[in-house]
Amino acid sequence: MNLDLSSWPIPLLGLAASLAAGCATGVGALPVFITQNISQRTQDVMLGFGAGVMLAATSFSLIVPAVEAAGGSTAGAFIVAAGMALGGLFLWVTDKYSPHEHFIKGPEGADARNLRRIWLFVIAITLHNFPEGLAVGVGFGGGDIANGITLAVGIGLQNMPEGLVVALALIAERYSRPYAFGVALATGLVEPVGGAIGAGIVSIARPVLPWGLAFAAGAMLFVISDEIIPESHRKGYETEATFGVMFGFIVMMIMDIALG
Repeated sequence: MNLDLSSWPIPLLGLAASLAAGCATGVGALPVFITQNISQRTQDVMLGFGAGVMLAATSFSLIVPAVEAAGGSTAGAFIVAAGMALGGLFLWVTDKYSPHEHFIKGPEGADARNLRRIWLFVIAITLHNFPEGLAVGVGFGGGDIANGITLAVGIGLQNMPEGLVVALALIAERYSRPYAFGVALATGLVEPVGGAIGAGIVSIARPVLPWGLAFAAGAMLFVISDEIIPESHRKGYETEATFGVMFGFIVMMIMDIALG
């Protein structure tokens, strides 16, 4: 059956495509149901891989599109810089003042500091996914269905390793596999919210898009540098974690560039 997407309302297209892209985090997390006990070395490599994925996503999926969305001018660069600073400041305030002991109970015997790091990681991934959904919605909202679909496919593929890393990080802190899978999936489900906004109110979303992308980039950079990389180096597997960072960056860079 030939599905004529051109007959669909634009907001519905943006919602459906961004929902599919967001659900890819859950697809990426599926391998947690077949993994056995995870060694500390593997955990650190995966944390490094996640940092690399996040770093490449920050560079190629957030900062570069934010500069383009802001017009590519010097003024646009300052807009992106301001958005990044706000994102980093938000994560710092979240880390410093949020009541971790109330919203992170954790399983019995879990280390509270590790839990805080992991949940900051989850928050950063979630923040990163919202403007991606917004970008998909704006892509459809501009009337170019092919561009919107390409964006959704690319973002969905990027979300898969992110979902796996989130789930593995939670399992390493003794959360159950179904719970870890559920959280990984949930981090992607903010994308259809952004997609619906972007497609339905494109005239408003376009000016907001560079700020949203830059804010997410700043949040990602903060959590990569302040939490994820130091954590991956804490148990004596610095070299393995560093190669994980490089591999994650390379994989995500190739995906971003290949998918345009």
